[in-house]
Amino acid sequence: MHYDAIMWVYLLASKKGGTLYVGVTNSLSRRILEHREGRGSEFASRYRALRLVYAEHYETPEEAIAQEKRIKHWRRRWKIELIERSNPDWNDLYPTTHLD
Repeated sequence: MHYDAIMWVYLLASKKGGTLYVGVTNSLSRRILEHREGRGSEFASRYRALRLVYAEHYETPEEAIAQEKRIKHWRRRWKIELIERSNPDWNDLYPTTHLD
């Protein structure tokens, strides 16, 4: 992962093939920790979508927010394909985020 990013778009999953959550943040490690501590999205908490399965960096907030909105309107299959291109086993990427 690229760690000099200003903004991140990320996807959380409850399990492989499970419920998906799309978000945007300026601190990926902090935001994922907030989700895991129950201080993130109510939706992610309710459906236990706490596994970081995809993250992409952006240089500006405008780019990141626009991409988050696009992904939120995608079909589920497209989101799954996005995840599986870089993370076919849906591994939890959170341990790699502590450098942002």
